[in-house]
Amino acid sequence: MPTEPDSTDRTAASNGATDSTDRIDAADPIRVAFICVRNAGRSQMATAVAERERERRGLTDHIEIVTGGTEPADRVHEEVIEVMTEVGIDLSDRTPRKITIAELRSCDYVATMGCSTLDVGELGPDADVDVRDWALPDPDGEELDRVREIREEIADRVEDLFKEIADGTDASSTDVDAA
Repeated sequence: MPTEPDSTDRTAASNGATDSTDRIDAADPIRVAFICVRNAGRSQMATAVAERERERRGLTDHIEIVTGGTEPADRVHEEVIEVMTEVGIDLSDRTPRKITIAELRSCDYVATMGCSTLDVGELGPDADVDVRDWALPDPDGEELDRVREIREEIADRVEDLFKEIADGTDASSTDVDAA
């Protein structure tokens, strides 16, 4: 009779089905950060979508999510709040916050939103952090249809990142801006 995999077994169950927790060890949570300059638009959307994806996949004990900005705004952009409300996510009570290099160094993955937020060298030569620049346009002041497009691009990228984490694969080549 086959034995059940323990919490550290990263292989699929014997029936061929794989859930996200098969590849992720609860004893060592994966830390993911979403950052931009103001932490008032893209990184807030990415964080909220990641929180929803983490819940949907049953990974609340396995993945920690942090967000912040290098120069945080006073509040989340109104157009961002509006388009996120359309998909059932309330950002009205969120406040942009400053993120530190120490927080980023503690992460496994850092996604910058395309605003030259982070020079990888700032993390130090011994940092073991997978940094990607998603090169997304700033939604601040954009028409709602454009903000919706940005929201959908963020949702796709977050879902791809969660698939990568759960599968233990490296899809970073599709997420990094080649410039």
